[in-house]
Amino acid sequence: MSIDFVEALSTDNLTAIKAAPKTDVHCHAFFSARRESVEHWLGHSLTKPPLKMKGVEGMMEYADAVLAPHIKHREGFEFVAVAAMDDAIQDGVVMLEMSFDIRLAEFYPNGLTEFRTFVKTLVEQYQAQVDLRPELGFSRGNADDPKLMALAHEAVELGFFQSIDLYSRQEVCPPEVMKPLFTKARAARMKLKAHVGEFEDAEEIRRTVEVLDLDEVQHGIAAAESVEIMRWLSENQIQLNVCPTSNVMLDGVSELALHPIRVLFDNGVPVTINTDDLMIFGQSVSEEYRNLYQAGVFSAEELNDIRRASVPGLG
Repeated sequence: MSIDFVEALSTDNLTAIKAAPKTDVHCHAFFSARRESVEHWLGHSLTKPPLKMKGVEGMMEYADAVLAPHIKHREGFEFVAVAAMDDAIQDGVVMLEMSFDIRLAEFYPNGLTEFRTFVKTLVEQYQAQVDLRPELGFSRGNADDPKLMALAHEAVELGFFQSIDLYSRQEVCPPEVMKPLFTKARAARMKLKAHVGEFEDAEEIRRTVEVLDLDEVQHGIAAAESVEIMRWLSENQIQLNVCPTSNVMLDGVSELALHPIRVLFDNGVPVTINTDDLMIFGQSVSEEYRNLYQAGVFSAEELNDIRRASVPGLG
């Protein structure tokens, strides 16, 4: 007999937690499968990430040294993408907004066309089990690369990607530089997202939302420092797609029990709970819910409300 999500959390029944439908709307394709899956594929183990890394730079130092050498090619990326779909399905994810970085097109001889064909095949292969909504990913660090920027514009014009996400540290590139691409994405009826406020500066969250006309913010936890910004996010229903373990391991939050998602929630800011990079942070969406409950951040009922609000048709 199946049990409900609240009971599953309160009795620590991870199998039942996984069985409940949920979403993952902050997930990067390149690091989206479990590290253990990559180890099995390679036939040897990989060094685990440190429990604390110094921000995005620390994460990328680990990823570039340990992970990328094994997966930074077409075969590696395609293995990870397929494994990630299997992981998501096993975790009860019914809708997945997975970000595919524009640089991945460089793995394919025919570039963007062939890249899109692979992602489209992925969507079709798994459509009976999970609604994969491909997201176009772009790093602020590539804003000064004319070739990649032109490729991103071309990708928007394809009408295939359903959303766009801008990432890397907010200091790398002001949002104004990205305005033309996001304006085009808005005209193409894509959902607009950007990473901002992961570590500090609540006001920059509002500025980036306004400049790029964002629908949602990836992370955005620095908003908890400002009652005014939280009120503004709440009034405008700007959703924050939060990744708790990522925030702790990258030292944006000292420990899970003190995660500002509680403050955001209490101030009426819409929040979702997501994985970010499963290969690095090692926690599925179900495990993130479980961790937040066990750390005393939310009650089981509150987590169920967050879950239901995130799933199309359930909220």
